[in-house]
This record gives sequence, C-alpha cells and structure tokens, in this order.
Amino acid sequence: MFLIVNPAAGSRRRRRLERVVAALSDAGIRVTLAETVAPGDAERLAREAATRGARVVVTAGGDGTIAEVANGIAGSNTLLGVIPTGTANVFAHELGLPFAPAAIAASLAAARTRTVLPGLARFADGRERLFLQMLGVGFDAAVVAALDTALKRRIGKGAYVVETLRQLAAWRFPRLALALDGAPAEAAQVIATKGRLYGGRFVIAPGASPDRPGLVACLFEQGGLWAALLAGLALPLGLVPRLPGFAARPVGRLDVLGPPGLPVQADGDLIGRTPVTVGAMAASLEVIVPA
Repeated sequence: MFLIVNPAAGSRRRRRLERVVAALSDAGIRVTLAETVAPGDAERLAREAATRGARVVVTAGGDGTIAEVANGIAGSNTLLGVIPTGTANVFAHELGLPFAPAAIAASLAAARTRTVLPGLARFADGRERLFLQMLGVGFDAAVVAALDTALKRRIGKGAYVVETLRQLAAWRFPRLALALDGAPAEAAQVIATKGRLYGGRFVIAPGASPDRPGLVACLFEQGGLWAALLAGLALPLGLVPRLPGFAARPVGRLDVLGPPGLPVQADGDLIGRTPVTVGAMAASLEVIVPA
C-alpha cells in the first residue's frame, strides 16, 4: 500500500496517521510512505505509483490533497484510499468515510470500493483538472484565492472566517455569464457540485451524488454584502436550498464564460481563472469506503 503524506501536517494529525499505519502493520499490510515537498508532489507521486502498477494509493490530507492524488491516478486501475486529516474533509463526509484510526485501517485493509464519477474543469489554455466534490466561481473562490495558508495551518477553519470578512469588504460580486447545457444564464455565484455537501457536513444540493453522471449547478442569483451574509448564516443550518434566488439545476455541462480572469476554486484549492467549462469525466474512480 502506497501512502502519500504532507509532512507539514500538525502533530495531532500526525499522531492519527501513525496510529493508522501501526494498525495496518499489525494486520500484515506493508505500507510504503512518501512525503510531499512542493506543490504538485502529491499528484506526481500518485501518478508514478499508478504507473508502477500500485493497487492502492492512500493519501493523508484534506480535500485539495485528495483531489491532487485523484488527478494522479485518473485513468488507471489504482484504488484511492483516504485518511481524512484536512480542515473541512467534505469528500470524506460525503462518502461516510471513518475518522477513527482503527476504523480507517480496517476500511483500507478490506478495500471495499465505491465508484465515483469526478468532475472535470477545462480552461481556455487547454489545461484540464479533475475535482471530486465541487468547483466554485464567485465569492467563495475569491476567499480561497486570497486565503492565508500559514494562518490556515495555525487556526484551521478560523482562517476562512478571517478571509471571508476581508472579502465581504473587497469583493464586488460581478455578474457571471453562464451557459447551462448551452442555455444562457446569469448568477452572482455558481457552485458546480458532484455531492450533497459543501464546507463540511452542510447540505447544499440534496439531489446530488458523486456516483451519478453529470453534476448540479447551484446558482446564487443575489450578490452583495447582505446576500453573502445570509448565505453564510443559512449554510450551517442546512437552509441554503431555501434561500431566495437559489436554484440547484442538474446539468451535463456548465460554462462560466465571464467576466474573464475571475478565480476558480475546486475542492478548496485555486485551480485557474475564468473562462472555464465544467463537466463530468468519462472515466470513473474507485474509492475505498467502509465495508
């Protein structure tokens, strides 16, 4: 079993990882560990492992690191295993993955899988990027783009609160020119999601599922300070689907046509700038889930 680890993880997360590795060793499973050094290392290491024929590649990290590894093994027969050690762990919550070390080890050892159909973002320069949970353009992407990563390492979710307050004062909420399966539309914010959850365990698209074709385009018609504050209050209460001006539309393809140059975030990481075309990958991915 090949395990990709970010050595910058905090001591508590490192202890959880060590307990998982110990439990796997006790079960007779040999673990080969590789540490990341620079951005992109997780994807590169995963791709190299898949090319060597690794049956399972496991990553210890958050949504962004998991997506990096998924990009690395995409198109191969390698299974994806997850030890959730991130800030929000949205993908882990979506699939009901365990967080206790013994349960994580048992799940990885059993290697029961669930087929998921990742999303795919295509940019004007020809780049493509796989995402597992969601992609956003608008206010949430502005927060991700400006996030202080050093502060995030120190205070976790609190860093998002700090940057959200900053962006409430700075972001101008430009109208997004969209196309939903070719039909023109507009919104102040759009989130293309493969799953029900966003920002943790908070439901934003009740009808979405990572194992279904296509995706759900969540449109926020209203922009501005008060609309953003209302959405922020509604999210932890599970009330986003009831917000005025909110619509969740199943689509096969979403085009964010403009304005050009706006940040695009996927799985909590900045991945590019508009314009962007979003759809679902033709190839599936096998993710290890609890038996």
